Amino acid sequence: MNRALRVTGIALVAVAVAGTMAVLLVRDQIQRQRRNLFNPLAIRRMAALEHMARQEPTVDHINLLRDFIRWEPKKLLRSRAKAIVARMERDALGEDAVPLEATS
Repeated sequence: MNRALRVTGIALVAVAVAGTMAVLLVRDQIQRQRRNLFNPLAIRRMAALEHMARQEPTVDHINLLRDFIRWEPKKLLRSRAKAIVARMERDALGEDAVPLEATS
């Protein structure tokens, strides 16, 4: 009984450590992609945009992309970011909602 309890405890600790490491890795990747959104290389900015396109529509993500749109010199990347923001706003507000910029 004592040995089984010890093995179970070690397994639980190992799972907790692995879960913590996975969370830290994902958090690091998200931060790295956010930094790449303002990278001098256009290809990295495009990759970061595609990463952002797969993220949940949150206020932080929408505001970050709006900042990117104001900053981005390339029309192609600005257009892609605008499309992502529009989709995120639709998803966040509901399918029938009007985007916030259309009401201003």
